[in-house]
Amino acid sequence: MEVRPSAVALTPLLLFLALFFGAGLYFTAQGEAMGFYQLRAPVAILPALALGAWLAHRRRLPAGEILLRGMGDPNIMMMCLIFLLAGAFAYVSKAIGAVDAVVALGIGALPPGLILPGLFVLASLISLAIGTSMGTIAAVVPIALGVADASGLDRTLVLGAVLGGAMFGDNLSVISDTTIAATRSQGAEMRDKFRENFRIALPAALATMVLLAFLGDSAPVTSDVSASPWLALPYALVLVLALLGLDVLVVLGIGLVLSAGFGLAFGNDYDLVQFAGDVWIGFESMVEILLLSLLIGGLGALMKATGGLEWLAQVIARFARGHRGRRTGEFSIAALSTTADVFTANNTVAILVSGGVAKDIAARHGISPRRAASVLDIFACVPQGLLPYGAQILLAASLASVSPLALSGSVYYCWILGLVAIGFMAWPSRTPGRAPVAAPAEGA
Repeated sequence: MEVRPSAVALTPLLLFLALFFGAGLYFTAQGEAMGFYQLRAPVAILPALALGAWLAHRRRLPAGEILLRGMGDPNIMMMCLIFLLAGAFAYVSKAIGAVDAVVALGIGALPPGLILPGLFVLASLISLAIGTSMGTIAAVVPIALGVADASGLDRTLVLGAVLGGAMFGDNLSVISDTTIAATRSQGAEMRDKFRENFRIALPAALATMVLLAFLGDSAPVTSDVSASPWLALPYALVLVLALLGLDVLVVLGIGLVLSAGFGLAFGNDYDLVQFAGDVWIGFESMVEILLLSLLIGGLGALMKATGGLEWLAQVIARFARGHRGRRTGEFSIAALSTTADVFTANNTVAILVSGGVAKDIAARHGISPRRAASVLDIFACVPQGLLPYGAQILLAASLASVSPLALSGSVYYCWILGLVAIGFMAWPSRTPGRAPVAAPAEGA
């Protein structure tokens, strides 16, 4: 059945963004430190789902069937399973002291004079290992504040280095929810996306380290964090297995078992009962994003069935003036992802919202899935690390009692990553034939 393009079919998404963004602005104006997290996204999306179902019903489409089919899409279900395992692995690893072990090893390796780039690298490694910028900020910021106070470095500079490292890993980690969402929504392999993304992120990280080395004065630092270095081994093994191309579910399962084993062997009074409880807490930490993934899948299916995605694709084609080249498509995906993140203040939500449309754009412009996933992820993470009302900056600012606006300007890695990514997209000489044009994707 041919789908008739319709701008009205996109109004459910606009309603969701208006409710989520509007509530965030309202609560922020009321003085709430985490204003954009007072109305949870899975609740804000319910009126949008009702509107989408009504629009489908008006077109005499089986709204309930379309909604359930979108929610039960194999990609969505796989994403949810990965979220659960990633949450369990991250929490169990933290509970056994693996984060403390990585922090202790990293702090001990910092030479005087390289405090800022050292903290950036440390935060990058931890975020790359645990797959969450928020967890990295919570683990490293207290130590970074001690470094700032002991060395006389400006707090915003120190926190900016930590935030930049946290976003580096958030964007690249194979267990990050943004990476999972980006690869699953674009049909890309995790290993391929990592390699493509790393080619862009590495120059940005190196440039950031050089800049940070010039911004901070030399000062020694010590850490009283102590943990068995063996506890950091599950992180390293998970990264190696993932980069070798092993299925992400198998990687996370192995990582979970290894974390339990190392916790039992080297942790302090860690036992199987606590392990089982930690697995459940890890699951609980992913409930919100899991529910939102299901509901976004249903909303995307409704919008596609009623012609919203087709209309958006036509608009992008008109703005591109008929050009269907790689650069046009990549800049379109970048703009889509950035806009979604600015309105939702959540990079994973932004990827979930824009993933279906981005996949369609990639197919129309001959962009490979790994490239589309990389661009989608980068331009959701870049604004997320800079938004003064985003969770990352709000958390760091609240821990350090500094202005979120001042902190936003000190996250140099995100600014540099955005510029480097734009340069990669604009560069004309690329190997042809790497991204065959595929048929437009089904589902959201």
